[in-house]
Amino acid sequence: MRKIKEVLRLKLDADLSYEQIACSLKISKGVVTKYVGLAAAAGLDWLTVQTMDETALQQRLLNPSHRPRSHAQPDYGRIHQELRRKGVTLMLLWEEYQAEHADNQTYCYSQFCDRYKCFARQLKRSMRQTHRAGEKLFIDFAGPTEVARYV
Repeated sequence: MRKIKEVLRLKLDADLSYEQIACSLKISKGVVTKYVGLAAAAGLDWLTVQTMDETALQQRLLNPSHRPRSHAQPDYGRIHQELRRKGVTLMLLWEEYQAEHADNQTYCYSQFCDRYKCFARQLKRSMRQTHRAGEKLFIDFAGPTEVARYV
């Protein structure tokens, strides 16, 4: 159970040290530092914290409201599908994204790639097929390769 309100009461109202708060609540000093830092960043004082319940306080500190996105968001699902095609690169897809959203603010190439990689990491890597013994044969094929010529 989180003890955010109690941590802030002991720090802001009773003015105890981080170590004293950690010992009294049996939590780590790092957690105390984190909660006090989040409260300071949110601009909370003890009078404001006192009127809030634990759930509202937790929402305000641990789930800060996100800024509205000012950049045009690419369709990462379509990008992922397009990358499967031969000869398609992220650079080409970024150029298409730039052209489609010429009137809006768009991501630069590095940010576009970083956000796509984050999207791709969230995808599940599983092959769901029912396989009966002897019915199918799976071959790992690397695709067309060039043969190195030694002179």
